[in-house]
Amino acid sequence: MAQEEFKVPLLKKKYHENCPGCKVDQMKELQEGIPIRQLFSIWIVVLCTALPVSSLFPFLYFMIRDFHIAETEEDIGYYAGYVGAAFMLGRALTSVLWGLVADRYGRKPVFIITTSSVVIFNTLFGLSVNFWMAIITRFLLGSLNGLLGPIKAYAVEIFRDEHQALGLSTVSTSWGIALIIGPALGGFLAQPADKYPNIFSQDSLFGRFPYFLPCLVISIFAFGVSIGTCWLPETLHKHNDNDEPCDDSYDALEAAQKSSRKEIKEENKPSLLKNWPLMSSIIVYCVFSLHDMAYSEIFSLWTVSPKKLGGLSYSTEDVGEVLAVSGFSLFVFQTSLYPYAERILGPVMVSRIASILSIPLLQSYPFIALLSGFTLTLVINCASILKNIFSLSIITGLFILQNRAVQRGAANGIAMTGMSLFKAVGPAGGGALFSWAEKRQDASFLPGTQMVFFLLNIVEALGLLMTFKPFLAT
Repeated sequence: MAQEEFKVPLLKKKYHENCPGCKVDQMKELQEGIPIRQLFSIWIVVLCTALPVSSLFPFLYFMIRDFHIAETEEDIGYYAGYVGAAFMLGRALTSVLWGLVADRYGRKPVFIITTSSVVIFNTLFGLSVNFWMAIITRFLLGSLNGLLGPIKAYAVEIFRDEHQALGLSTVSTSWGIALIIGPALGGFLAQPADKYPNIFSQDSLFGRFPYFLPCLVISIFAFGVSIGTCWLPETLHKHNDNDEPCDDSYDALEAAQKSSRKEIKEENKPSLLKNWPLMSSIIVYCVFSLHDMAYSEIFSLWTVSPKKLGGLSYSTEDVGEVLAVSGFSLFVFQTSLYPYAERILGPVMVSRIASILSIPLLQSYPFIALLSGFTLTLVINCASILKNIFSLSIITGLFILQNRAVQRGAANGIAMTGMSLFKAVGPAGGGALFSWAEKRQDASFLPGTQMVFFLLNIVEALGLLMTFKPFLAT
């Protein structure tokens, strides 16, 4: 009897009547089972904002061609790189600002602004009439896409402790699915008047703006999501720090004492920037992020460029099919095979093996272009699947190393900022490199696209070397 009385809280948990965060805490206490509705809400919001990231890759080459800004066919990749980089540059410059806005004014306002920006600027991107309009709309779309940090905080705050890991995995899964659906939409719906003349005429809106349809479909979806976000519960506590809800059970008081002792120990630890095991993993992570973004840009340009320049002469629909198949295979691998490989070999060894295997695979791409017909289709799909699986294994392994650090939130913040900056450099550098390589078809050393994939392998090899000691301190 005495033990039962001992576990009764001295005071009831204190809630503030007009605080949205407190209302969510009350709701969590009454939750039973897996919160399907909240998981679906997070999944759909992330999907909406991630779709525009990669939907342009299948048709970007043709869009730049139609702008008539490139003097020669070889220059198209140069301009395409800047359009591809504009989104990531905008996101890199504003990601910290959106985190501060979310902490000050709430998570929900950031969600509404982000989803609404997709409706406006993704639509305008589809209606772009020149190169600079495309650059500006993509930059503004990236600048107002401040979702990734706040949605992770929201996924932790909206769920009970036992469901927080599920909430965070929902964010990454939804992002991965968007990378499958986005290119597929861009590939199948771009240039509809040419592909589906019985439905869309050349004189219609979609005939005059051949890249508007995939953007419109995504924007209509985003419009519905932006309305739905108005009914999402806010999780930010809006009251003074000294009035925060308190749980005065004996268990809570003991946990608070442990937390205080932990904080005292944390004060004696070196600063985050002096934590070399953490910082080295972030640097390697950024190098591979640069490689992956440059590869994505170059792959899309290479597949649609003409055979005479070493490309595959693919249509937007063909590129969409390849990227969709690769994305689906990536999702299957991530949810089934990777956890077993990581458990057996460890994240660093998996990253090293994937890096080593990527090098000969990438260097074989120029020779794949010599194939044709069904053989080409089969080989390029297999190569794309393998390359994306290797890239996922590398990035996931390095991300696991960062998450094992003590200061997880700060580590992920630095990694996200660095990754966005490197991903902004990737498309611009990749596009310029591709244009330069196409102009040296008759070079004696690594002519044409052979030089492109060789230089990509140099970056891959640099990242591989950096996974060994003394650089990467695991």
